[in-house]
Amino acid sequence: MGQDVELRKFSRKDRQRFRVKVQQCLDVLASMLADGHFEVAEPKIGMEVELNLVDEAMQPAMANAEVLDAIANPDFQTELGQFNIEINLAPRPLRGDHIRDLERDVRRSLNSADERARSVGSRLAMVGMLPTLTEQQFEHKWISANARYDLLNQQIFAARGEDIELSIPGVRLPGQSQADELSVICDTILPEAACTSVQLHLQLAPESFAAHWNAAQALAGVQVALAANSPFFAGRALWHETRIPMFEQATDTRPPELKNQGVRPRVWFGERWITSIFDLFEENSRYFPALLPICDDEDPRAMFDSGEVPSLSELKLHNGTVYRWNRPIYDIADGRYHLRLENRVLSAGPSVIDTLADAAFYYGTLRSFVDADRPVWTQMSFDAANENLHSAARSGFSARLYWPEVGWVSPQELVLRRLLPMAHAGLEAHGVSAAVRDRYLGVIEGRALRQQSGSGWQREAVVARERAGDSREQALAGMLADYLVNMHHGDPVHTWSW
Repeated sequence: MGQDVELRKFSRKDRQRFRVKVQQCLDVLASMLADGHFEVAEPKIGMEVELNLVDEAMQPAMANAEVLDAIANPDFQTELGQFNIEINLAPRPLRGDHIRDLERDVRRSLNSADERARSVGSRLAMVGMLPTLTEQQFEHKWISANARYDLLNQQIFAARGEDIELSIPGVRLPGQSQADELSVICDTILPEAACTSVQLHLQLAPESFAAHWNAAQALAGVQVALAANSPFFAGRALWHETRIPMFEQATDTRPPELKNQGVRPRVWFGERWITSIFDLFEENSRYFPALLPICDDEDPRAMFDSGEVPSLSELKLHNGTVYRWNRPIYDIADGRYHLRLENRVLSAGPSVIDTLADAAFYYGTLRSFVDADRPVWTQMSFDAANENLHSAARSGFSARLYWPEVGWVSPQELVLRRLLPMAHAGLEAHGVSAAVRDRYLGVIEGRALRQQSGSGWQREAVVARERAGDSREQALAGMLADYLVNMHHGDPVHTWSW
């Protein structure tokens, strides 16, 4: 969700002061990294899941305030759009059977929240992009009441100086002669709210952060190919993981002229492998003007020198407005400061077991990449990793990915022949039980064998309904109703039929 702020206007002096404070925070962070006193716990799985709200007709329900009042659980919070909420799940150890315990807790929380949401006329949908959203839902009045979101909307458009153009060519549906295409002009950032995700967290020691970030960047395209779940937007069939280009465009502060000059986008894969977490924080402050230049009165240097824990609030706030697909996090818990890697490439859904299977695959493969004698990122260019992400987002299981020692390969072959054994070995190294490894990586194997992600199922289900005579609008609503039945039933998506 990000840090809460008050609605306000910013002066030129605010921006200058904020830049100075961010630099002070960076200097203190450098001292903290050299000091070596970061809290390093055993590996834990931490997760945030963004959810959509629909009514009984499967249309977006602009009711997050009412739903949150009904749920009455602080683990659930607002998100950008009034049709969004988010659940934050308490971190727990990765070892043993804890992933299985987390699955049960997520299922229990979602069941309870959905029951309470129904009491006020809404339902929860765990899906990357809500298929029934239309352009009418992106009016300013549908931004959530939290002042942070209105401020972000104002500041992005102030920086850009013009409305946002969304332009995404579609991927042709099975059996259809031509592809859909999106080309619309939008005067709010609400299309970003259409992009709901699962965010995976991993607490790390400073000296191991760079290796884990590089590994996560190399793995991002494979993650998206396996777990794509957002093929429809505003009635069009677009990319298998439309979240990727949509998020990149919906929060873009650059008019075309700045794009042509090579100015970096705020939704950013990055441009190089790193050697330290400091590289990422430094790039964020060097390349990106402040969107929310809000300063507090804390002197971070005085705090650190006196043995207290500095909040580095300006650095954290600025970091939260640079949307890396793998983002560095500085945070404080129980009076100790620590670093986390936040993985942001995954769509929400389709089912709870799919979500935990994606997490298990990520944590296991990441560990094997980091432990390798010759890590994968030393054998491929950074541009290749970036291209893998966008190729996978566009084409899902039909993508061609570049991989060292293999060349161009399908996601199916790469996962089944190379990465699944690495995921098993990595989870075993983390102390994850054999039963848990087999349960979740078995889901990944089944999905790869059938080549059916959430996106693939949605596309086939809509095609089947249209062949039976439904309009696109009817097909999307009917597909979503079936999707929710399957989601709550709980079987993995590769077993779903249409």
